[in-house]
Amino acid sequence: MSKTALITGASGGIGLELAKIHASKGGHLVLVARSIEKLSLIKEDLEKTHAIQVKVISKDLSSKDAALEVYQEIKKEKIQIDYLINNAGFGDFGFFYETQWNKEERMIGLNITSLTQFCKLFINDMISQGGGKIMNLASMAAFEPGPLMAVYYASKAYVLHFSEAINNELKDKNITVTALCPGPTESGFQEASSQKESKIVKGKKLPTAKVVAAYGYDAMLKGKAVAVPGFMNALLVRLVRFIPRSVLVKAIRKLQEKV
Repeated sequence: MSKTALITGASGGIGLELAKIHASKGGHLVLVARSIEKLSLIKEDLEKTHAIQVKVISKDLSSKDAALEVYQEIKKEKIQIDYLINNAGFGDFGFFYETQWNKEERMIGLNITSLTQFCKLFINDMISQGGGKIMNLASMAAFEPGPLMAVYYASKAYVLHFSEAINNELKDKNITVTALCPGPTESGFQEASSQKESKIVKGKKLPTAKVVAAYGYDAMLKGKAVAVPGFMNALLVRLVRFIPRSVLVKAIRKLQEKV
């Protein structure tokens, strides 16, 4: 029986690649993003290529109760969601005292509130269905404080810890929750967050969104709690816990500074 996946932020980057992977396995899709034009083109391509069903929903998930509105539309059409993939998110670059609150408020709404509300809404359905899988997009940023991207790093720490906690709570419900924690990825994120001139990404060969999506999808199917793609990334995450916090925050500040 085909599984249906709900993927947020599906109009590009990792979200789009996850949609392609799921479609290639014969799975149906519900894709959510702001741009209905992009979603409609993706729907046409995936339905034609893989003979699956794709529902698209245009929604700004940073707005209050947007996740609830998406859920209600899905329930109205009697679509069962087997895989929930909370991919949508964005960052901002700059000193906290100089950045704009309205952008950070939207970031918190999307990266934290919307993701949490989606989990809240669909978990009980998954329990009733007898199981399901959830993947939440965290980041390597979740493991350390991030000067020059303070709110973004903090939001991803929330995603990681929240995902690990509910994964533990759901261990006897046949539901797994995976926190995917990629490092910098060639996905358009840097341009959107004004981070492309920082030392952490400028001049670096970054893994593609396709590679990260494939790793994350496989980790989700295996029920892995925390998935960090890339050997060096996984090693760095382990090393972080042995570095004094005062040293770590200074090191991240250096990496985040513009070249």
